[in-house]
This record gives sequence, C-alpha cells and structure tokens, in this order.
Amino acid sequence: MISGYAIASLVLFIVSTLFVIRPISIPTPRFIPRIPINLLTAPILAIAILWAAECLDLAVIRNGIVGTDGVKPYNILILFFSLAYMAITLDITGVLRATAFWVSNKGGDNGWRMYLYFYIMLTLLSILLGNDVVVLSGTAFLVYYTEVAMLDPRAWIVAEFAVANAASMILFVGNPVNVRLPKLVPYLDQLTVRKVIITEGFGVNNAAFTAYTILPFLACNIFCFAALVFQFRKYVPRKLARTPHQDPRHALLDPVGACVGSFMLGTTLALCLIVSFFGIDVWMISLPFAVAKFSFDLGWDHYRYSCGIPMLGRGDPISVREEDLEDDSSSSSGPSARSNIWHMKEPASSRRATTGPALPPSSPGDIKAPPIIREYLSAMAILRARLDERFPTFITALPLLPFYPILFTLSQFILIEALDHQGWVSIFSQWLVRASNKQVHPTIWLIGVLDIILCNIAGTNIGATILLTRVVREADLPYDANRAAAIALAVASNIGAVSFTFSASLAGLLWRAILGQKGIHVRQRDFAFWNLLPLLVMTTVGLGVVSAEMAVLF
Repeated sequence: MISGYAIASLVLFIVSTLFVIRPISIPTPRFIPRIPINLLTAPILAIAILWAAECLDLAVIRNGIVGTDGVKPYNILILFFSLAYMAITLDITGVLRATAFWVSNKGGDNGWRMYLYFYIMLTLLSILLGNDVVVLSGTAFLVYYTEVAMLDPRAWIVAEFAVANAASMILFVGNPVNVRLPKLVPYLDQLTVRKVIITEGFGVNNAAFTAYTILPFLACNIFCFAALVFQFRKYVPRKLARTPHQDPRHALLDPVGACVGSFMLGTTLALCLIVSFFGIDVWMISLPFAVAKFSFDLGWDHYRYSCGIPMLGRGDPISVREEDLEDDSSSSSGPSARSNIWHMKEPASSRRATTGPALPPSSPGDIKAPPIIREYLSAMAILRARLDERFPTFITALPLLPFYPILFTLSQFILIEALDHQGWVSIFSQWLVRASNKQVHPTIWLIGVLDIILCNIAGTNIGATILLTRVVREADLPYDANRAAAIALAVASNIGAVSFTFSASLAGLLWRAILGQKGIHVRQRDFAFWNLLPLLVMTTVGLGVVSAEMAVLF
C-alpha cells in the first residue's frame, strides 16, 4: 500500500522537475542576490524537505552518492569531469573554430554543398567530443557565418542542434565544453553522465556500447539530414553570397596547446575503450590524463608568460569574425534579413569575445553598494586580472567546469534513490512488465518513446535516464529484453534532446542562451515545431534499427 511518505516523495520529485523546466527566482532585499530555484537548487531543496519530513534518511542519501547495484555515481562523475577539463582546454586553443573556418573555405559559394560540409563536420566533432562542445562552439560560429553570408539562420542552427545530439550517441564518453560564457555554466556537460549511467547500470561493455549504437547512429544521422533538407528546402539557397576568405590559423590561439590537448584527449578516449575489455574502471585512465593536462596547462602558461610568448589574448576567433562582419556590413542585409520567427535584435550589451574573461558591466566603483563590498569586488577583480594574465588557459576553463551538473546529477541520484526507498521504482517496474510482457520489441518501443517523453518532463534527459535505468533493472527482464532496453535508452536519451522543450536537455538550455546573447530569440513553440520532423524521423528509424539488431542477435 502506498504511504503518505511515498506520495510526498513523488510530489516533491515532480515539483523539483517543474522548477528545472521553468526556473524562478525569489526577490530579496537590496544588495542581496535573488534566490534562484532552478536545476541546481530545486533538487537539493527537495532533498532537504524530504529529509526534514523523514521521507528519507542518511542511508538513502549515502546510497545515492556511493551507489547501489553496481552503479557508482562518484565513478561516473570523476570520469566525465576529467574529460570535461581536457575538452574545455582544447577548445580554448581555438582548434574547433579553426576547423569550422577550414570547412567554410572548402564549401565555396554552393549553398547545399556548404550545408552538407557543415553537417559532416558537426557529425565528426560530436562523435569525438559530444553535443555540448559542438553546441557551444558551433552555435556562435554559425550565427556569425549566416549573418555575413546573408542567410536565414534557422536551417543552420536547427541542423547543428539536431546533429550534435544524434551523433553524440556513438561513444560512451565525451562531451565536455569550453568558451567563456559564465552565465551558461549550469547548462554544461550532461552527455557523458547519461552514457556511463547506461554502461554501468546495465553492465554493457564500453566497446560493445559503441558497436550496438553505431547502426542506429548512422540511420538517425542520414535520415535526419534528409528530413532537414526537406524541411528547409526553401531556406538554403543554391548560391551563397561571396564571403571573405578566413585563415584557420587566425582562429588557432595556441598551436602547441592544441596539439598537446588533441593528443591527450584522443589517447584518453582510445585507452578508455581498450581497458573496458579488461573490466577496469575507465575513470582510472581519464583522471591521470586530466591531472597531466592540468599540469601542462599551468607549466605552459607560466613558460609563455615568463618568456614573453603571445598568450591566448593574441586574437580571439569570435572577435575576428565580428570585425569581419562589421567590415562587410555594407553588403549584408543584417538582422532585417532574418525571419521574424527568430526575433532578431541587437544584444543589450556590447559585443564581446566568447572566449577569455568576461568584462563586468561596470567597474567596482560604479556599483551602488556599501564601501566594504566595493573594496572586496575591486580586490577580486585585480586578483582575477593577475591570474588571468599568468594562467589564461586554466582561469578561462575554471568557470566552465561542470560543477553545477555534478551537483544536479548527484541530487537526481538521491531523489531516484528516495523514490526507490518509498517503493515507486518497484511500482513503475511492474507497470513496465505488464505493458511489455518482458518481450524484446515492445520493451524497445516502450522504453524509447517513454524516455523521449520524460526528457521533456522529468528534469532533462539526465533525470529521465537515471529513473528509467532503475526501473528497467528493478523489472528483472530477461537478458535479451534487458539489453534491448539499454540500447533503446541510449538512443532515445540522445535524440530526446531534439524535442519540444529547451529543458529536455542541458544542451538545449545552452543553445537557447547562446542564441539569446547573439540577438536571436527562439520561441518555445518554434523550437518544438522545427524539431518535430527530425525527432519523429530519428525516433522511428533509430528504434527501428535497434529492433532489427535485436531480432538478428536474439
């Protein structure tokens, strides 16, 4: 029988996810920051209330952190945090923007060829680094590119978001981020979490994970492109306006750091796949490499500072492109050429680089605050400037490290543990058994479609993946149905981000925030409308291929 404690636990879980979807902030007295209730604070507040109401105890909280039944949250978070640092510092060097410039030069003035080249480039980058890196780096670039080429941005931006999420399903690791956008920190780095939850939660070998998902990935990638071409056939011109030639080397801020970072990240990913055959925890590989990369960054920055070698500030790729746009303004139609659906307007703040330290809106002396606060802010600004001058790589990467997603993920583990403690996971698993009858193909479509729905309403795809993983494990399905559920969950948790709400994934929140900073404001209904066809196509072919794989294997 369901108790009052169980009902309270479920209600608070639902309420916390609502605040993740629609965050609010509580007004406070003057000089005190508003209290946010969002993806970081809402789950933690729900845990505190449940603890105070004795709906959970310290043992439940401990199980949520340490893990049960083979799922170890701390292992997961060490792995993706170390990978995050390596990919963030790699993108700081400008290597991804240099690649985008190179592709732009190769595409020439053929609109559809350029569209295809960018699609392929974004696919390859998403495979290696995951969706967040591509969304963070690619979105800003495509905004500037479409403006200078006098293009409607929707076809390019929507394609980038769709392919970044679809292509990132193939590897179990990867998706750290970069670029200095301090306000966007809460929205970074979720893909690695979902994948490692699946590989550890279902006991799927990491190399086998890639083998299972490569065919669904290829099907989703190809059919997604076909759907995008059909949907945006009127928005991509056959002939592009001539754009100035961009030298990729101008976007490469630190060639030595780019080479070292690429080698270390590539080696880490390769070794993680290899050691997975021998049952070794992959965080034992990624953590030493991350520490080595951290040591290199500090040493290399100090050496450049001591020897007077140009640092990251020698030229920012985003700033270079903005200057090019201003020089070309006479030949560009500017914001007015864009469709009203994107609500183009000039950003309120002056244009600034997306990498490197963000400038405060005013100097500490201009802030209306008590003298002691002004003195503190002034001292911190001076310290930050000195550290940024000597160690630009680490200081630029520090605000972008996934501290918020780590707390969010841990809180989701604890909340799911609380639901399990109150018997809800067992109830949900019974519903799954009755609906699927423990058969392979019904399980695939039930888990896949349910995961896509829950991505929109269960606290992003992280919450949906954690919850469904526990439900499937509790259902005690046969081996073939259990493996089918794992692969369906892997596919659906990625394509589910290309969904109806921005909060279906942290990448969606990141994507919207970047576009807003660049003066493009996408409405919720427009986001859902343009994602509808790619989502339906990828869901059908992706889960269809998983069904075909299971039919052949079992």
